[in-house]
Amino acid sequence: MSKLTTIENSVNFIRQGTGAPVILIHGLAASLFDWNDLIPELTGAGYAAYALDLLGHGQSWKPEKPGDYTVGNVFAHFSSWIDSLQLNEPLILIGHSLGGNLAVEYALRHPQQVRALVLGDPFLSLEQLPFLLRLNYRRPLISTTLIERTPEWVFRRVIDLTSLSIRNGYVLPRDVRMQTAADYKRANPGIFNILHTIKDLTPRLPSVSQPTLMLWGERDQTLAPAHFEKFLQKIPSSSGFAIPGAGHVPHQSHPDEFNRQVLKFLQTLDEKR
Repeated sequence: MSKLTTIENSVNFIRQGTGAPVILIHGLAASLFDWNDLIPELTGAGYAAYALDLLGHGQSWKPEKPGDYTVGNVFAHFSSWIDSLQLNEPLILIGHSLGGNLAVEYALRHPQQVRALVLGDPFLSLEQLPFLLRLNYRRPLISTTLIERTPEWVFRRVIDLTSLSIRNGYVLPRDVRMQTAADYKRANPGIFNILHTIKDLTPRLPSVSQPTLMLWGERDQTLAPAHFEKFLQKIPSSSGFAIPGAGHVPHQSHPDEFNRQVLKFLQTLDEKR
């Protein structure tokens, strides 16, 4: 049974299933609904799945000041939530994009509390962004007014056009496109200030001690795919590959393959116990 919970009016999350805990961490301008396809697979395989809305996203706490949206504050919000769960065994962290950044940071800070990592198109350095976006996000947003006033249908139209692009080679399901647009509008526009506070985690990757699976979209147009292979080589106990034809959200565009690889990886962890 799914349980929708709010901790001190701050963190909105769901918990489904019983068994070893798996923490699901979405990316920027997304929500816990990102994991609609993976959660049933995890619970069916005997895991307890926990998915949250990050700071400023979904139904979680949304600070009013844009300056409050830093990767440090998002991490503190996320870390405090994990503490509140009072789980008694090491965690499996699954993070997409910004969620991958938080997963790596948590594993580095609390190595004894993390059993393994699954990173989907992880955002670990501003160098992954296209050049013009890199320049834009090296400084804070001056104003979020334009984002606030943009109607949801505009976001939905942009997402539809992007998804249907021949260059992408895939089409996101209609319900995913609608949810993505809704997530953009529900999020506080200040979340885009998080990007300029991202620190390069690349030099710290050799210190990741947990078994790690990295999956990414072959056609990711948000984060340059060439970086993922480099990240993979720096993490000592790691494996992974590009999912053919997928873009930045392979867990949504190619859920069958993404989920299959995740469950296969988790099974190898169980076999080594």
